[in-house]
Amino acid sequence: MLEKQIVIDQIEVLESNYIQVRQATKIMEDGKEIGKTYHRHVLSPGDSLEGQDEKVQRIARVIWTPEVVAAYKTMLAAQRP
Repeated sequence: MLEKQIVIDQIEVLESNYIQVRQATKIMEDGKEIGKTYHRHVLSPGDSLEGQDEKVQRIARVIWTPEVVAAYKTMLAAQRP
């Protein structure tokens, strides 16, 4: 029997406080993995966490303090002409 499994298999916090998330989609046949693809996305401090994996949400709540989010917004504003 074929089965498709989607898992968050890697969460990285970068020095800049971005959170990089890797999702693996595994194709299983009779309990054995026969294929795998990856999708990555990056979250910036203050981004909406709606729809994100619970682990990602917990990490973001710890890392993205109000001071971190404010510093990120200040950095973005300084880059605008």
